[in-house]
Parts: sequence; structure tokens; C-alpha cells
Amino acid sequence: MPWSSLGANPEHSALAEVRAQALGRIRWHTPVDLAPQYDDQGELLIHYGSPLVTARNTVIVPVKTGATSGLRVEARNAGDGNLKWSANSDYIFPPANWTPEFAPAMTPDSRPRLYYPGAGGTVYFRDDPDSNRGSSAQIAFYGLSNYMANRQAYNSTVMINTPLTVDSGGNVYFGFLVTGQNPSDLASGIARISASGKGTWVSAATAARDLSIQGVVYNCAPALNGKTGTLYIAVSSGYNGAGYLLALDSATLATVGRVELIDPATGVDASLSSDGSASPTVGPDGDVYYGVLESGGENHYRGWMLHFDGKLSVTKIPGSFGWDDTPSIVPSSMVPSYSGSSTYLLMTKYNDYIGAGGTGINRIAVIDPNAEAPDSITGTLAMKEVLSIAGVTPDGALPAVKEWCINSAVVDPLTNSVLAGSEDGKLYRWDLSTNTLSQSVVLTPGIGEAYTPTLVGPDGTVYAINNATLYAVGNVVQ
Repeated sequence: MPWSSLGANPEHSALAEVRAQALGRIRWHTPVDLAPQYDDQGELLIHYGSPLVTARNTVIVPVKTGATSGLRVEARNAGDGNLKWSANSDYIFPPANWTPEFAPAMTPDSRPRLYYPGAGGTVYFRDDPDSNRGSSAQIAFYGLSNYMANRQAYNSTVMINTPLTVDSGGNVYFGFLVTGQNPSDLASGIARISASGKGTWVSAATAARDLSIQGVVYNCAPALNGKTGTLYIAVSSGYNGAGYLLALDSATLATVGRVELIDPATGVDASLSSDGSASPTVGPDGDVYYGVLESGGENHYRGWMLHFDGKLSVTKIPGSFGWDDTPSIVPSSMVPSYSGSSTYLLMTKYNDYIGAGGTGINRIAVIDPNAEAPDSITGTLAMKEVLSIAGVTPDGALPAVKEWCINSAVVDPLTNSVLAGSEDGKLYRWDLSTNTLSQSVVLTPGIGEAYTPTLVGPDGTVYAINNATLYAVGNVVQ
């Protein structure tokens, strides 16, 4: 029961397979950034990659070690946080406004292989990360011999710009950015490295069948439907441009579907912001969800959660919030008050930003992907709200409250609850049976920051990031 990638698995469902412990106390904490860079307002506009937890309960922590460069992965004991081993990476951040994610992933095995990004579009792997003696190596999707022959040329022009995703067969997928000429004539696109180390790639423009497409959207972790062998990833015409969600054959990277991403309120192109970290989620029925920004702020810059069938040939009911959000899957049985026909629901942020004309009543919500109601702001037909709950800490004058600061939140079916963090510095348990914030724990005094994930380990420990620090929260040590 590992947490092997963003949202636990290649579908990004964020469903816990064990009972999350009570939010009794902080058991240990460790920095994920040794030199956090705050902006003029004291906010932290840095996207931190999701930690991982192996089936044998080792926590893998991606760590930024310098102000603008320097990365490593650390393996820590889940019981006390003690360091087992660490490995440096020569990964180079791509050019960006908000610092992008450095995000590893691993195979969902009892003895997994861990992969993490390196310089020049290369990837490092380490076998058996529960041990301090696992073998390791570097691989390149365009051939390691090519990389070694001209490292500087690749390091200066080729950069991984998404989290990694690994399937059950050990194949690795990611997006990469190319900023100049290189010996292999690479262009920005999508790469696959097989479990045996063989690499293939396709340019984003070729995959989209549109020469205006410049690359993969930053921080968009590829999502995989393992039943159909379909990979989903978003591409755009520029840093905050228009674009497509693509469906690719996961074995060949051939395009099997694409859909233009349109603002459902205005009917024009949505904005695919590389300052965010939205990634696709694949539902149990194969439907696909992807968050975008609206075209002109008419939805208070909440964006939209676009919704498609697995072939991307049918556009379905959108959700009312999509900015910087990867939705989590909620089995409908978790919500006793629900009387609809959907077998699963979606959990998402539901902030309403006061600085963009909203009420400042920032919420999280469970919504029905198959039922519609008018959106309260635009009147656009959108997924019907099943449950929602506002934050509790005032942000200036009430009713405005602090934002929820999650880009992927744990859903725990065994306690009918969601684990989510807030910019008030607290981690909360949202009980879906009673629609209450039934537990909380203070992590920090609170800070404005880029959105971060929550996750659960195999012993039920809950992990959350706040103010450049990872916190392990629970009531017992197992």
C-alpha cells in the first residue's frame, strides 16, 4: 500500500488504502527547502514535489537545498523521521515565474524502484529505497551515450518540467522542455523510459497535431489509465497559453485522442497556467478530469474542472473550480447524505478569492460529476455541489477566511473523511458523515504559499507540507 506518486497512484485518485490516524500530534518534521525564497509579501511561491511512502514505510522526501538550485532526495524512517540515506540530483529547474516541482515517483511494489529527475532531461533510479544499499544509475530517454558525449549541450537546453509518473510495469513518463538546439534535435514534448531503460519521445506539437503548441504544461503529472493503456497529459501554446488535453498510447506515445480545452462559460480558450500544478485525474469509470483557468476572470479566477470521457471525444459536465487543483476520488458511499446515482464523487478546492472579486469564503467541496446545477458565480451549468465546508480562520474581516492550500488531498474511505491543509497553518480532517472539521493540528502560524499535497503512509501517518516543511502527523507510532 505505497503512496507512489502525486495522488498515490498513476490515476492520481488520492485514495488511502489504510485508516488515517487521528490528528493527535506532530510526530516529526523535516525541511523540504533549506533556502526558501519568500516574495515581497512574505509568501512562498514554490511548488514542492509530493513526498512518497513505500509499502515498507520509508518516506521519500524531495528537498530543495539552495536558493535557486540544488536538489536531493532523502529517505526517512516513518516512525521517527531519522535519515536512512540521501542522494543528490544535478537537476536544473526550467525557467519559470513560480519555482516548479522536483517530483520523484516509484513503482508500486513491496521492493520498489525509485526514479527522480536529473539534468539534461535524464532520470536517476535507485532500487530498494528502503535499504541504504540499493543500486542506482542514470538513464536518458534519448540515449545515455548521447548525453555523456555532450553533457553541457543537453544540460543547458533540456529540462524535465513535470513530475514523474511510473506505471505498474516500471515504465516512466514525464514532460520535458527544450530551450535551444541540441545534438539529438529534441523538441519540447513527452518522454517514456521503459523498465529496461529504452527511451522514446514525441514532441508536444506532433502529439497535439498543432504546430502552435510549444510544450507540456509545467507541473502537469501524466495520468495513466492502466486498464486501457492510455496516458493523459496537457500541452499548451506557451507559458500561460491555450492548448489541449492529450490521450496517448502508453506503449508507443501515439496520439489516440485530443480535446481543445475551452472555458465553459465563455466558449473561448481556457488558460493553461504553468504557474499552477493541476494534473489529470482518471476516475474509476475511465472519465478524465483536468483543471484550467478561465479565459478572463469571470469566475473569480477559480478556473474550471473540465470533464471528458476516456477517449476525450465527449465533453461532460465541468466543475466550478479548477485552478491549481488535482481532484480526488470520493466513493459515494462515504457521504451518507448523498442520494444520487453516481458511484463516485470528486473532492476539490472551492476557494472564492476576495482579491478577484469573490466573497473570500474559501471552501473545500465534494461535487457530483454526473449531476448539474447553475454555478453560483457565472450561472454556467456545472457539477452539483454535494457537500462543502468553509475554513474557520478569519482572513481580515469575516466572512473571509484563509484559503485551503492543497493541490491534491487525501480521501480516507475507512473514516469517511478528507485530510486537507489550510493557509492558516493547520491540517484538518473533514468528516463527510457529519460535514464538520472534526480534527485539526497546528503545523505553523500560517503562510501564503503555493498549493501542496497531503498523503497517508501504510501505518496511517498523515503527511502535509506547510512553510517549506514536511510534517508527519498521527496519534501512535507503529
